[in-house]
Amino acid sequence: MPKRYSTARGREFGERMRAAIARAGMTSRQLADVLGWQEAKVSDMVNGKGGITVLELVLVLGACRVPEPEREYLLNLFPALELDGWWQSHGKCVPVRSGTARSNFAAARTLVSWHPHAVPDLLRTGDYARALLAASATVPTAELDERLRALREMQDLLRNDLDCTFYIHEFALELQVGSHEVQVAQLQHLMRMASWKRIRILILPAAAGAHAGMAGQFTLLKFPKYQPLVWITTENSSLFAEEEHAVQGYEAVVQALDEISLDEDQSMKWMSRRCVRLQEAAETEAVSSEDEPFPPP
Repeated sequence: MPKRYSTARGREFGERMRAAIARAGMTSRQLADVLGWQEAKVSDMVNGKGGITVLELVLVLGACRVPEPEREYLLNLFPALELDGWWQSHGKCVPVRSGTARSNFAAARTLVSWHPHAVPDLLRTGDYARALLAASATVPTAELDERLRALREMQDLLRNDLDCTFYIHEFALELQVGSHEVQVAQLQHLMRMASWKRIRILILPAAAGAHAGMAGQFTLLKFPKYQPLVWITTENSSLFAEEEHAVQGYEAVVQALDEISLDEDQSMKWMSRRCVRLQEAAETEAVSSEDEPFPPP
């Protein structure tokens, strides 16, 4: 029997099929009429719930005149729609845009993100993000502007009805990324974002010592209609973990981080103090440079 609930693979398959139907100038009802199907069958297909065979998929792709690269992608994706979890290998570096990540972020209602080394992507300023990308050993310099545009597109999803909690380690905000001005602007941006009704930013202090999040960054997404998933990225791959016990493991990590992190007010005060220290350091540096003889000895 075909699977009747949606996985990350299934949802991406469904969205791509929906787009193919639209590009063909048809609605789901019109496609059903062309193929002699019930409209409910097309609905299951475009909602990532399966309900069709490989032969029926080939008929749909032909009816919609799907071009060869997309056709091959869908045919390769189709046999694995029922599998929970999806590891994507990207070659040298992650793609400029992740359609899988974007579609899941757009559908989610709750987001919990942990980052031990840097400001989370969704909270980065353009200058801070550019400095991080420029430091990468794998991201081509020619892609920097396009990657920044893609980041802004993802950040726009925060304006949806998405409840967000971001856990950030103190060391991530102490790390020098860009100039003093870039650091100060990034902290000011974090404080503005923390004032949004649906966004919580919690700092994990270095004094907490060893902690449950030392394995690395992740983002936990929960949905109104789908099972939750965890998105984990590396230098050149992405993992979307959906298996129940795997998600429960990350939920336990979140609970442990919550117990040792500063609360919202404490985190805001920490960021404010850090911002003041950076500004004072920049002023001291400027005064020091003015006192140096010119030309230098």
